[in-house]
Amino acid sequence: MEKRERLAGRLGFLLLSAGCAIGLGNVWRFPYVTGKFGGGIFLAVYLLFLVGMALPVLIMEFSVGRASRLNMGHAFRKLEPAGTSWHRLGVLSLIGCYMLMMFYIPVAGWMLAYIWSSASGALSVPASEIPSVFSGLLASPGNMAFWAVLVSVLGFGVCAAGLQKGVERVVKYMMIGLFAIMIGLAFHSLTLEGGAEGVAFYLVPDLGRAMDAGLITLVNEAMNQAFFTLSIGIGSMCIFGSYLDRSNTLTSESLWIVVLDTVMALISGLIIFPACFAFGVNPDAGPGLIFITLPNIFNSMAGGRIWGTLFFVFMGMAAMTTVIAVLENIVAYFMDGFGWSRRKSACVNGLVLTCLTMPCILGFNVLSWIEPLGRGTCIMDLEDFIISNNLLPLGSLVYCLFCCHRFGWGWDGFVKEADSGAGLRFPKWLRFYLTWILPAVLAVIFVEGYVQKFF
Repeated sequence: MEKRERLAGRLGFLLLSAGCAIGLGNVWRFPYVTGKFGGGIFLAVYLLFLVGMALPVLIMEFSVGRASRLNMGHAFRKLEPAGTSWHRLGVLSLIGCYMLMMFYIPVAGWMLAYIWSSASGALSVPASEIPSVFSGLLASPGNMAFWAVLVSVLGFGVCAAGLQKGVERVVKYMMIGLFAIMIGLAFHSLTLEGGAEGVAFYLVPDLGRAMDAGLITLVNEAMNQAFFTLSIGIGSMCIFGSYLDRSNTLTSESLWIVVLDTVMALISGLIIFPACFAFGVNPDAGPGLIFITLPNIFNSMAGGRIWGTLFFVFMGMAAMTTVIAVLENIVAYFMDGFGWSRRKSACVNGLVLTCLTMPCILGFNVLSWIEPLGRGTCIMDLEDFIISNNLLPLGSLVYCLFCCHRFGWGWDGFVKEADSGAGLRFPKWLRFYLTWILPAVLAVIFVEGYVQKFF
């Protein structure tokens, strides 16, 4: 087997990990739920859960990766006590990353399709025709497959080029470009007439809106957003820990990633809400906002075609950084476990995963009659449910038990690894909370996902 690769520097690690965390859920879901559930009130509750629940699991995932120098799929075998079977749970990493990419790659393809549509002028049509552009994309399996395959080829191509020359270099420049475009778009939105009202709706605490939405629902939404925003539980962060040296403590590194993730999410709202309020549009959630509402807003702006294209370039970059980061974990799984070369692993998994994206694509057209979770659902909804409501919380629960209990790697091994290097030390007084309380919360999240979905 080839010698373990390493990242060229700390900046590459931070931007890679942040790129994995910063995805489409951040830039279209976070602003919506923040505005809906009381602005600053939701933000405060979200940050509480982010620091108190998601951050410790992120540190655990990085610790397992750095201590083992392996991906999650094989790290447990190296760190587990003799006679235990933690390594059997390592396959959750491969299943989770595959399941995530089976629907995420097609959605990333939508972003690339809209970059082309915006730049070519295909979106410069009357408002009544904008919905048909998106519905036409979904109705065409060939068109959707083209863009999804392009995403897959680009993502696996970057992974095949190498860790430093491919993954680290490409994602680093994409993240820097993403941040620059976001700053430009936010500045433009804030200068629109009426944009200040959008900022107030987005960030000023509004107890009335919070009460109307329901405090229990607000807490659930904040907890879910904080938990899922960092992509923890399926080894997509563990792999980058395995490439990291011991110059800095993992608490310091994880805090930087949480800050980057939160700043990006906040800025995305400063792009969307001022624009919506400036043009008298009520922002909604999900695809309707991105693919129907915002193109109409851009068509109403001076230079809207340029701003619209930049917006979809921003969305495309956010999607591709996540795709590349997760694909790297898939590629590394077969390199670590079977001794495959990086190029072989990228090619084989690229072919397999491209085929596995087809059910999601066909679920919007040829297989639209399949409604796996009830009326109005599609194959993508089932795939999202499996990853979001099952594998992510269960994977995080596994990390908690493995790192904090004697029958796993254990508290001493975890803290020693987390504290290696210069920087903030992991707070030892959290031991009882992480050993008993947080696992119980993660179990509640898992059960609650089924309650919300089916009851």
